[in-house]
Amino acid sequence: MRCQHLTGVTPACVPYVGPARAGAVGAAFSPPPASSQNGDDKIRIPDAVKSKLEEHGIDVDQWKNGGWKNWDKDKWLSEAKDFVNPVIAGLWKPERMKSAKDPDKTISAKDAAADQGVSDPDPAPVEATAEKTPYHDHAAPVGKVFFDSPEGSMVCSGTVVKDVNHPGTSNLVWTAGHCVHAGGKGGWYRNIAFVPAYNNQGRSESELRNASAAQIAPYGEWWADWASTSNEWIAGGDETGGAGAPYDYALLHVQSAQGSKSLEETVGSALDVDFSAPSARDVSTMGAWGYPAAPPYNGLKMFKCVDRPGRLSLSPSLPTMYRIGCTMTGGSSGGGWFRVVGGKTELVSNTSIGPAGNTWLAGPQLGKGAQALYENMSKRYGGR
Repeated sequence: MRCQHLTGVTPACVPYVGPARAGAVGAAFSPPPASSQNGDDKIRIPDAVKSKLEEHGIDVDQWKNGGWKNWDKDKWLSEAKDFVNPVIAGLWKPERMKSAKDPDKTISAKDAAADQGVSDPDPAPVEATAEKTPYHDHAAPVGKVFFDSPEGSMVCSGTVVKDVNHPGTSNLVWTAGHCVHAGGKGGWYRNIAFVPAYNNQGRSESELRNASAAQIAPYGEWWADWASTSNEWIAGGDETGGAGAPYDYALLHVQSAQGSKSLEETVGSALDVDFSAPSARDVSTMGAWGYPAAPPYNGLKMFKCVDRPGRLSLSPSLPTMYRIGCTMTGGSSGGGWFRVVGGKTELVSNTSIGPAGNTWLAGPQLGKGAQALYENMSKRYGGR
């Protein structure tokens, strides 16, 4: 079996060993004043972030002048507590967003043999279908997650989720772990931003050639001031196998420089997260949404796949993953998987891996570890 992460990060199945624990991160953030949002690419680094950088021997002035592009191992912050993401005003211009790519690298992963747990037969491919436009009126609150990695500007997908401790005012975005952190051989990615309902009208590439920021990002740009992924991903995420995928989830806390309203208030909706990890055999239908960017897609439009889920086991010591037939490619990583319970749509997983042939997707079950990560983020950083 050959697998890949469906993201702008080095695609692969990522090995992992260890029990589920929640990751935690810390960094301070203050959005730049409105006057700085003029595309001059200047950085306003809050005092708390300056202190965080200085603690790690990073020169603030050098960072402001492009030092963030230094991916040397000794300068790449990797621990859960080390996340910093100072705003660079004007960095994610429409053209830079459109150019964010998935390198679509694949590697051989360890076979999920029959004696490594229970896997159902490979599902039949389900052709991804374009979501109706405008996305805001027809789809769950999905958007694109942009970030910088050593390979360049990259893209994933994400979903606005509710904040249990701050009802109606959530600033939380669910995505994949490999969309925020490189795993055991790297650290936190940089310049992480979320754009809800990206290209809301589903315009073509030619129609977007001279698009304004409002056409590309109708609800603005939301920079991550906190990010959290599983400690297993941070410690064991790697490019040489697939066992990290069952813990490949992450949560962002975001803020906007454009106003005081929360993300949920701005977009008008957010989804509950189901942490019950229902058995695939007990679920009749799951749907995956996202912005596939690798060919034959170009990352500009939202697509979806709906199928009856099956089981994928990479190891008997790891949780079984959900798997559905789907032809979405790189860029769809992190996109939410939804199911309807009692007439209500809930997020139940996120896209993590798929085969090189792009015939199916797999996502983690969200159990106690994911719930602990979510509750920690809500309690410590929600409402800011």
